[in-house]
Amino acid sequence: MAMMEEGARSCLIQSRSSLEQDIRASYLMDHMISDGVLTGDEEDRIRSKPTRREQAAALLELLLRKDNQAYISFYNALVRESYGDLASLLHNSLPLVSPEAEKSFSDGGTRYVQAVLSEGGVPQRPVVFVSRPALVNRVREKLYHLQKEPGWVTVFGMAGSGKSVLAAEAVRDHALITECFPGGVHWLSIGQLDRADLLVRIQSLCFCLEQQSQEKDPSSSIHRPPGSLEEAKERLRFLMLRRYPRSLLILDDIWDSSVLKAFDIQCRVLLTTRDRSLADCVSGSKSEVAVESGLEEGQALEILALYVNGKPQRLPEQARSIVRECKGSPLVVSLIGALLREFPDRWAYYLHTLQQKKFKRIRKSSSYDYDALDQAMAASIQVLSEEHRELYIDLTVLEKDVKVPAKVLSVLWDLEPEEVEDVLQDFVNKSLLFRDCHHRPYLYYLHDLQLDFLAEMNRSGLEVDLKHSNQWRLLRGGRLIIMSRTE
Repeated sequence: MAMMEEGARSCLIQSRSSLEQDIRASYLMDHMISDGVLTGDEEDRIRSKPTRREQAAALLELLLRKDNQAYISFYNALVRESYGDLASLLHNSLPLVSPEAEKSFSDGGTRYVQAVLSEGGVPQRPVVFVSRPALVNRVREKLYHLQKEPGWVTVFGMAGSGKSVLAAEAVRDHALITECFPGGVHWLSIGQLDRADLLVRIQSLCFCLEQQSQEKDPSSSIHRPPGSLEEAKERLRFLMLRRYPRSLLILDDIWDSSVLKAFDIQCRVLLTTRDRSLADCVSGSKSEVAVESGLEEGQALEILALYVNGKPQRLPEQARSIVRECKGSPLVVSLIGALLREFPDRWAYYLHTLQQKKFKRIRKSSSYDYDALDQAMAASIQVLSEEHRELYIDLTVLEKDVKVPAKVLSVLWDLEPEEVEDVLQDFVNKSLLFRDCHHRPYLYYLHDLQLDFLAEMNRSGLEVDLKHSNQWRLLRGGRLIIMSRTE
């Protein structure tokens, strides 16, 4: 049998005292037996110990001799039994597993899961898929909190960070569906809809739910389509509460709080968005998961390997450098992977192109739908107020890998520090800016993709700003330089 990764094993040993003190092994073992990582004989040996603490110690001792899947099963069992604080001790050391192992392991009753998700319109896994177990389990942990009461789980992050794939993967789990959402999982792609399009989308969902209900109960009837958003909201409320209690509604790519209010019907909702603060406008319990850091190096290498039909350890020496330049973006890693599948001898060329930040050159040479990211970036900026939009475009002066405090931007924008912090909070909430909280005062920075997009949007440097000012401003190494300009 394969051994557990050293990092996971060390984490278990370090956390052993806390785990032994608090867990009830009997609560966790049912889940682990269901996952196939614990046998009935092993359960009997553990149950034979006289005290709860000795049972916990025996379970952990056994676990340390098992493999990565046993660690993940134990973690999931902690989440399911509401040991969230203990699960948090382990989640940073969750091992990576291959897509094949993840598929057979996490799906449990694969046919049942596939049937439920297919019926609810949940997208299938992308062709090139790499597991992100720590993030997936973080989302699942939040979803388990919806088992007993309605509420909202928000998955937020910048365009291209993999939010939709993450949401779909989180519900691809037999235990989660059977225990928390026996009424089914229903996926609705939203995007930037006006009221008329939103009504059509909800009408379609209501029709599908009524049709499924009639198949299960022929005495139920299908009503005429609701004629207004208010009527559609009430129809959906009735269906979710009466016909599909304890079901999950997934709203993918929400932009507008007024759209979200149409689904404020006291049901269980998982939503993906670029705007962290969006759920502030609705009622009920709320939790969130940030998709900030993107892919880890091992996961990004695995994506590249899948594209070129190889193994991560056999990739050329440029592979790690390419991954570092991609800054963890699943979209950019996939973009480069798709190019390398077409041109397998261009590792050095694409590395150099990334280092030079020539994303446009990569776009033109690729059949990959990279334009979708440009459109997403543009749309993200367009939803800002006009005043904030102009301030955001000013960030063109930032250089790559430069992090600046609010005080520097206060000089750039000629605003009071408190006003600047409010503006920056808006940008962070909308995933248009990142904040490094490990420093005091906080430092702010842009992802390379955002900088590249702003540079193209405002290609002539500070030309737009110069139309309104007799000064021009540059940032170098986090220092602001103001230079006078003669007309």
